[in-house]
Amino acid sequence: MNLVTALAIVIGALGAVATYLVLGPAADLGLQIWIVFIAWASFFHCGGGEAGLKNSVVANIWGALCATVALVLVAKASGGSLPVISIIVGITVAVMILGAHLPLFGAIPAAVYGYASTAGYTLLTSGDALNFGLKGPFTTVALSCIVGGLFGYVSGKIAGTLAK
Repeated sequence: MNLVTALAIVIGALGAVATYLVLGPAADLGLQIWIVFIAWASFFHCGGGEAGLKNSVVANIWGALCATVALVLVAKASGGSLPVISIIVGITVAVMILGAHLPLFGAIPAAVYGYASTAGYTLLTSGDALNFGLKGPFTTVALSCIVGGLFGYVSGKIAGTLAK
């Protein structure tokens, strides 16, 4: 079987499993299936395998942390001023990208996925960026990215075996 067909079968099947788990038995954890899928794609974007898992998850979480800092600063300092919000976003995005000088944070696209997912989740839920509990924006995104990366890793291993 060719790799694309194997990936289609495995990711389709595991996508159904992930959806079932996130929306069913694991719903109390607050995981977001859309973030799981973004992180899953990020895993493959980072090259797959053990290195792709590490690079993707670490960069996803780095991006989520930078977005959380931005959201906290916006909540504390902006008073709703669009210029201030824009400057805060610009600075935190620049810091996020500068983090790539450290190899640990070098997967810039994966960091952007984490940043965007955190901002998106917070805006969609009117979430409190200062909530670091189980269902707070940072925790929700970080856990969803870890789960997505793990699903990516498992799907890559199974598809690789099927393609041999």
